[in-house]
Amino acid sequence: MSRSTCHQGGPIHLIFPRLLECSDLALALMRLLVGWVFVYSGWSHERDPVGRAKSIGMSPGFTRLLGIVEIAAGLGVALGVLTQVAALALILIMMGAIQKKLFVWHTGFWGEKASGWHYDLLFVTMNLVILTTGGGRFVLL
Repeated sequence: MSRSTCHQGGPIHLIFPRLLECSDLALALMRLLVGWVFVYSGWSHERDPVGRAKSIGMSPGFTRLLGIVEIAAGLGVALGVLTQVAALALILIMMGAIQKKLFVWHTGFWGEKASGWHYDLLFVTMNLVILTTGGGRFVLL
């Protein structure tokens, strides 16, 4: 499949076309970063489900489940195992976080003390890139 499948215009003019040769490496590095963030977050939910439940306004049982899904999907994205499924799961988690911040907590895009939903939107976008590219060449499954 061509890199420009969604591009409807003429040829793409790049300033640094040789950098396209590094796109799989860049995707792998992004997958590792995304995976690390979600595994760490999931581990925080697992370590203290009651405290984390209070901070996110959910039940301890749901918080524990959220932690398990974050760890599993984070490892999937990082290691390239069922990468698209894992990225989709993380997108859904982050959409839930955005929904909570917008409609329950009434948090703005930037929020206070950097607690806005801009952070969550970045992870939705990174996971969308992972989902639509399959994570690049350096995946296991």
